[in-house]
Amino acid sequence: MITGATRLFAIIGDPIAHVRVPMVFNDYFAQHGIDAACWAGQIASGDLESGWRGLKALENLDGFIVTAPHKAPAKLLCDRLTGDSPHVGVVNTVRREHDGSFTGTLLDGHGFVAGLRAKGHEPSGKRIYIAGAGGAGTALAFALAGSGARAITIHNRTLERAADLVARVKSIFPDCDVKPGTRDASGHDIAVNATALGLEPQDGLSFDLDTVSPPTLAAEVIMKPETTRLLTLAAARGCPIHQGRHMLDGQVQMMMEFFGLGQSQAMRTQAVGAAE
Repeated sequence: MITGATRLFAIIGDPIAHVRVPMVFNDYFAQHGIDAACWAGQIASGDLESGWRGLKALENLDGFIVTAPHKAPAKLLCDRLTGDSPHVGVVNTVRREHDGSFTGTLLDGHGFVAGLRAKGHEPSGKRIYIAGAGGAGTALAFALAGSGARAITIHNRTLERAADLVARVKSIFPDCDVKPGTRDASGHDIAVNATALGLEPQDGLSFDLDTVSPPTLAAEVIMKPETTRLLTLAAARGCPIHQGRHMLDGQVQMMMEFFGLGQSQAMRTQAVGAAE
């Protein structure tokens, strides 16, 4: 039951109808006896700065998740950054501190890696193709390089954006063979769609699926639909598939710990009391 004492969490983006965070968070809160609720807020890209002020004004809002198209501009609006955010340049999780300031971090990539490993797909030593150099693609590139990937190919419609991401990942992980690519995803162990293509049934594909064959794993970051057109077509070619929902499942506990919501009642009480 939601009461006046219930702590609030949110996810912001545009569009927002496809997100799974409210369902996953509210299930987690119920299972762990946490007096909190999560809701989805649609904020247009041009309205983020004013929307951000509104989020700060909600004093019982303890944190929120950031999704497209706000992950990059959210970095500039946070009062401080931690974890991967300073060098990656995007934010996907923000918490309110005791003084009302906002601290941002990036957990998408680590969640993706955790989701892969939970399903028996070890990225270390693998050759990985990433379609997309936006917020999701950037997070994945850094996390996969950090997980020990042998090589990463990054394709983006804007070639300069892919080249910039390649250079930034190489500067942090010089032992990983990072290079820009085309729509040809052949020769890779894992091929990932890290773009928004797939949210709608009529969407095209972010890379040439004809260049991918078993045993290459076809993976997604899109969470709804759970099985996108890309994954359906990849499965028909005999490729193993990996759904986008596993990226969120892999980072839920990381998010809760970042928010100060542990699994013990003592930790929960301390976190809620401090926020009040």
